[in-house]
Amino acid sequence: METLSAEQYVESLIKEDEQLERVKMDIRGKGMPEISVAAGYGTLLTLLVKMTRSNQVLEIGALGGYSGICLARGLGNEGKLVSLELKQEYADVAFANLKEAGHGHQVEYRVGEALDSLKQLEAEGRRFDLFFIDADKGNYPNYLEWAIRLANPGAVVVGDNTLMRGKTTNPAEKGNAVTKMRIFNEMIAQDPRLEGVLLPAYDGLAIARVRG
Repeated sequence: METLSAEQYVESLIKEDEQLERVKMDIRGKGMPEISVAAGYGTLLTLLVKMTRSNQVLEIGALGGYSGICLARGLGNEGKLVSLELKQEYADVAFANLKEAGHGHQVEYRVGEALDSLKQLEAEGRRFDLFFIDADKGNYPNYLEWAIRLANPGAVVVGDNTLMRGKTTNPAEKGNAVTKMRIFNEMIAQDPRLEGVLLPAYDGLAIARVRG
């Protein structure tokens, strides 16, 4: 019998979620990138929202709604999820999936460049308790700066793909996205405005608390 990797073993313990499996099938059927978070990662997002008692959550990068469902599951009845997505067709798929999962009334999509949407949210006076960043890697430092600006005191920031499949740790990799991710990682670990940690799981996971 083949030995499982640590991640494969952990994931094998998680019971299959029919709702989320349907979302993955929908994403595949529509020819969208199959890059949704893993099942254990999704469970972690739900737990983080619940444990922090977050009421206002901001997601940067919606794709087909997999992570959005996981985040929304952690919200109370009055909780709201704002999700930023570049493409209208992806936002439509995500909203349909959240609606099917019973969270359509809790989610609001902003379509277009995320940096423009973030400026608009600031102008509206919006503030958030938890942020999930899973979008274009070259803008991760910008997204983190905006998270700090839009954070309620003690808000939590979660960042995905911080290892970029080994590119971040490879000195020979000098592309823009890798360079910006290294800056993001340094901010998570060292910025005095944050209390943060980087975990070598799920292609790199950043979790930070905004000091307040």
